[in-house]
Amino acid sequence: MRILLPTGAATYAVVLEAAKGFDAEVVVTGEIASFLTPATLRDLIKKGEYDMVIVSGMVTASFQPVEVETGIPIYLGPRHAADLGRVLSSLDTLPLSRSVPADDFIAKVKYGEACRKLDELEWGASYDYVIRGIKIGGTSRIKVLAEIMDAHRHENLKTAVHQAFRSGADIVDLGFGFDATADDVTQCFSLVADVPGPLAIDTQDPALISAGLFRADLVLSLHDGNIPVIGKAVADAGAAAVVVPYQQSLEENLLLAEQTGISCLIADPLLQPVGSGLVSSLSAFSERFRYPFFFGAGNVVELLDADSPGMNALLAGMAKEIGASVIFTSEHSDKTKGSVREMRTATEMMALVTDRPYPKDLGIDLLILKEKRRRREPPLSYRSLTRASLPDGELRYDPKGNFRIGVEDDHIVAVINGRAVKGRLWIDVFDLILKSGDVSLLDHAAYLGKELYKAELAIRFGRSFEQDGDF
Repeated sequence: MRILLPTGAATYAVVLEAAKGFDAEVVVTGEIASFLTPATLRDLIKKGEYDMVIVSGMVTASFQPVEVETGIPIYLGPRHAADLGRVLSSLDTLPLSRSVPADDFIAKVKYGEACRKLDELEWGASYDYVIRGIKIGGTSRIKVLAEIMDAHRHENLKTAVHQAFRSGADIVDLGFGFDATADDVTQCFSLVADVPGPLAIDTQDPALISAGLFRADLVLSLHDGNIPVIGKAVADAGAAAVVVPYQQSLEENLLLAEQTGISCLIADPLLQPVGSGLVSSLSAFSERFRYPFFFGAGNVVELLDADSPGMNALLAGMAKEIGASVIFTSEHSDKTKGSVREMRTATEMMALVTDRPYPKDLGIDLLILKEKRRRREPPLSYRSLTRASLPDGELRYDPKGNFRIGVEDDHIVAVINGRAVKGRLWIDVFDLILKSGDVSLLDHAAYLGKELYKAELAIRFGRSFEQDGDF
């Protein structure tokens, strides 16, 4: 299959190297590959015999008329020439797009394949129990249990529960502190009783557990201190229970819970935070019980000042290796915001490790800030260099007025003279501002672009935004 690869002089060497080993002709069409025009491409195609054309993913022109006229399919390649080699090597298995750059398209295809495989694996998985339609144990995916702490003091509990499920939680756990009463528990579970997903109650107080059994599908946590009081009620309600060691060992407490008639038990050997015995506590998971394991990853993440995505991925990997069935996470603090989605992604990554030794190149990942591979673009070419310095003179204010920029409900909001512009993407907000005629100075336009894009990044990475502050 003969491929035409139009490129710019700046990326010619990179494209030529990527084309080695393929039946491809690399042709320079100008200094910059993205400036390719339909007329230029039409003339190139007519000069040779080609089966396919791959143009830079940065090109914005439409080549549909050229394709109709010549009969040769024209596809978008990757945005960066450094990624072309991986695209060419995937042509036999992955199609290209006429409208989406190849790097984005291939990523979407791989993501779609990963999602389909996850559905197939879960559909065919074995299990130990089913809790309100959710498989627990067996060969099923590790299930994510997301905690909402102090549920009785939460201002928008039902919204928070729905958000946790939307973020990827399989089970949502309502936690109750020492100041909670039985009436508080009843009120909270009544409020969310119509939520279709599995709900758990997190307390060791028998009175509070009893108050939540009319809706709770899972109880955290039972031990020899409360099983004699509440165990039979849990069994009669048909609820599942996480059992922990207390005055007695975990094995003894599991037997005690079983004797009360609870048929759905999950063993929690108690994972300790870093500095309090993390490594040594892992040894308890090597003991073999007749029950699925509970893995309390959330406490490890919460009590370590490091970014959560990598920690959640590593802990999910540890949970996979020890055979855990349920993994606990929370978003109690600002630094752990997003942990439910991260942990769900991490458990899906572990579920996909079925025919490969490592959880990489799966189609899904937790690479949020760092790149898997840094692109090696050719050096810039120029004849003169002027080094930038601090601007001279005083700051000029736009006579049209000043903007106040903020973030509301994952949207960028820009306000001027009592009027607001709102959107998800910085370019959409900026375009509307320009069309409204509210900017008259170039430096003001540059400033707005910078601040609006900063706001978009804050939304994308779950960070706070402060106008004129550092990101």
